[in-house]
Amino acid sequence: MCGSSKGRLLSSRLRVILGSLLFLPAAMAAYAPTAQPQSISTYHYDNLRTGWNPNETVLTPQNVPGLQLLASVSLDEQVDAQPLLVRGLTIAGGTHDVLYVATENNTVYALDAASGAHLLTRHLGRPVPLSALPGQCNNNSANVGITSTPVIDLTSSTIYVMVYTYANHVSSYLLHALDLATLQDKVTAKVVSASAELSNGNVYKFNPAASRQRSGLLEANGNIYAGFASFCDNKANLSRGWLLGWNARLLTPLAANQLDDQLATSDDNFFLSSIWMSGYGVAADSSGNLYFSTGNSDYSGTSYDTTYNLSESVVKISPDLTKVESYFTPSDSSFGVTILDQQDADTGSGGVLLFPDQPGFTAGLATAAGKAGEMYLLNRSNLGGYNSNGTNNVLGTYSIGGDCHCGESYFQGWDANGRVVSSGGNNIIVWQVQTSPAPALIQESMSPTLASGQDGGFFTSVSSNGTQNPIIWAVGHPYDNTANVTLYAFDPLAASRGSSSWLFSAVAGTWPNTQGNANIVPVLANGRVYVASYRQLAIFGLGSGAAAPLAAQFVQQSSPQIAQVASQDSAHLPPNGHEIFGTITTINGDLITVETRNGALVDVDATEAVESYQSVVLLVDEAVRMLGSYNASNVFQATVITRAKASLWPPDR
Repeated sequence: MCGSSKGRLLSSRLRVILGSLLFLPAAMAAYAPTAQPQSISTYHYDNLRTGWNPNETVLTPQNVPGLQLLASVSLDEQVDAQPLLVRGLTIAGGTHDVLYVATENNTVYALDAASGAHLLTRHLGRPVPLSALPGQCNNNSANVGITSTPVIDLTSSTIYVMVYTYANHVSSYLLHALDLATLQDKVTAKVVSASAELSNGNVYKFNPAASRQRSGLLEANGNIYAGFASFCDNKANLSRGWLLGWNARLLTPLAANQLDDQLATSDDNFFLSSIWMSGYGVAADSSGNLYFSTGNSDYSGTSYDTTYNLSESVVKISPDLTKVESYFTPSDSSFGVTILDQQDADTGSGGVLLFPDQPGFTAGLATAAGKAGEMYLLNRSNLGGYNSNGTNNVLGTYSIGGDCHCGESYFQGWDANGRVVSSGGNNIIVWQVQTSPAPALIQESMSPTLASGQDGGFFTSVSSNGTQNPIIWAVGHPYDNTANVTLYAFDPLAASRGSSSWLFSAVAGTWPNTQGNANIVPVLANGRVYVASYRQLAIFGLGSGAAAPLAAQFVQQSSPQIAQVASQDSAHLPPNGHEIFGTITTINGDLITVETRNGALVDVDATEAVESYQSVVLLVDEAVRMLGSYNASNVFQATVITRAKASLWPPDR
């Protein structure tokens, strides 16, 4: 049933697990510094998702404060995907280090990695407009096209891209395999489809109109894998989390797939158990097993099932997607699965980081964290399961500072010990990995607070020259009405020197779609740092040939861009319709009261939004955006209710 023989699991495609030319250690021996330029072919740099480039010989804590903007490249839409880098490629009549950037307009750019010059572009079809999304989900750009990070197979010179297209008022996903040098399809693009059997024997089919492909693509075992989620939890009666796979050479689907919620019914007809992870990629170990985390399900908290619905869980699954090998679901009194489901406190808002082999612990380690702000240290051979008595069977639980729309990074330190970098809340925390007398994480340093107007957490990357000169890089969320995003560099050794200041910070782009989290991953290689944001790619580096000051460029651009996004959205209001923002103060069934920004209280009838599955779970103190109109009694009749970023509400209209 697996669609590939055991021999294939040990095929040459497993070289992808060791990554691109940015190699991943099989053991914890110190790296020998190398001057070789690096390629970055997958999300967070490798299939363990470490986010670590250990071969950066140019950037050091001493010279990073002198970084300058070398180029600012215009793009056609927002970028949610991490850029990828291939060195020494023959393309467009020359040899270049090439940066591949994919936008929400379904455009793939091949750019010169040094100058940002356009080498090739390929547009892959009309993206799905905001108006066609369930409940006009605004946790994204006004267009949804390529959201997930593609993956590159360096051996075959192929980039795999998942596009979301809209033709004849129908939404579809297509998986493309493009030639790196031409951006032309190597084989016919595959339309995504799938089906699975529910607990009562009925067949459930993949629904592209209610499914969001957010998590980064994975290549392992000769296959391409993609996780699917929902749009703003809307149409939760139709949307369920999937992990699907295709043969990398032919794009034929695997014989089996993973449907996270297989229950035929729920108390409130609310399913999900999505795989989204704020864009973090599904991970793979050296045996080809896959790891991901899931989000909430039935908000009554009664539908969790260890056989049919692994909501709020970390999951390990076989390469052929036929068997859940292990799982962990929180069960403690503070953040048990029922509370997490009811509060929409997704374990799946963060990804799963796999550690390279650690001395003294051969079973393998992993970490995962979510909106509850707790990071779990896990044994990969037995993730911990679910204990109904309320005791979590994990190696350790650590507070990382609140809400985590984030994913950890990993690096090997100056003393040859491993480190985990967490980024929940608004701080970077560095944890040293201990394996004796028992596996544990020891907090070592903490960054100053990043300003943020969006949900907590952000994404990091790490550069070092072997075990020397480690630097942690981060891109913060927008936090004021300029909607700017900021690049930061932090020295994890600073605390030992009596300092905790940033090495570097600068505006790196803008993000006018402030209701959609800017889950930006900084990419650093060969002396340069790349930050893709809204219609822009910023290239930072050392040298005197810098462009104009970055802050001035983006501050000047942000206001018209925000106005443009607002004008794109305005057409989606019905006649006499309104869009208002506020915080829920009381709930009485489907009747709620919302306090607006000026302190006014609005009575809201949420019945239509709830009954049409166009509403999030209603919670007191939740910031929301509502579409609808006022009736003769001045009660707001809501047709759509989504979450909103409380400090970045756009004007009501």
